[in-house]
Amino acid sequence: MNPDVRKPVNFSRRSIPVLTLSAVLAVGISTRANADEADAKRLLKGMSDYLAAQQAFSFSYDATLEVVTPEDQILGLASSGKVVVNRPDKIRATRAGGFADVVMSFDGKTLTILGKNLNAYAQVEIPGSIAHLVDVMRDKYDRPLPAADLLLTNSYDILMEGVEDIKDLGSGVIGGVECDSLAFRSKDVDWQIWIAHGDKPYPCRYVITSKRVPKGPSYAIQFGDWKTGKAVTAGSFAFKNTSKATMVKLEELKGTGDLPEHFTKGASK
Repeated sequence: MNPDVRKPVNFSRRSIPVLTLSAVLAVGISTRANADEADAKRLLKGMSDYLAAQQAFSFSYDATLEVVTPEDQILGLASSGKVVVNRPDKIRATRAGGFADVVMSFDGKTLTILGKNLNAYAQVEIPGSIAHLVDVMRDKYDRPLPAADLLLTNSYDILMEGVEDIKDLGSGVIGGVECDSLAFRSKDVDWQIWIAHGDKPYPCRYVITSKRVPKGPSYAIQFGDWKTGKAVTAGSFAFKNTSKATMVKLEELKGTGDLPEHFTKGASK
């Protein structure tokens, strides 16, 4: 099997476009527009401020990236991983799926991507902050970080760019945690976020749905095991080649991207 798929959405709300719901429901939502929008903005800003205030934090995640074939079949690619952040310039992220087992580490100067299943790694010099790393990885290398928008200290401003409609959907439960459920619309994407109740308003689930790709493919990420401060087990952010992996150029590090190697990217309709 060598399916062609339309180019999928990146892991960033700004980068636009990927997943879809298996069913569409027509629902009526009462519009207390002003009150709902103001409350939703307050809750989103509270989450952004809470994350920005954390010098160190970590979380595990389960993600599903949806792609659409030329025959309009929606395919979901599932992966799991963990992210550890130490502001302003250190991050370690893992992603394991059916076709890749990747470790990415950044020590403020050098980014290392290790393909554990390949026993090969690549390094790129990208000195600067996590925010700079996010931009470079997305724009130059087309390798967005998991939930990249939420890792930034100004995540509220980034998330609200181009938002045209806001809904406060009330409470939901994700992984046994009661959350506020908020929905937002912009020209290119719809997105929804669930934020934990209480004095630690971390994100529990984040879904981005493309409006530019037919069938509306989506990217969904569910978070768990949130830790902050001294509870974070950081370890070293510098790469240590304990497995004696072979060093290659980044473009030669095949099988570590978002899609399996036997998938062929095509243009959007």
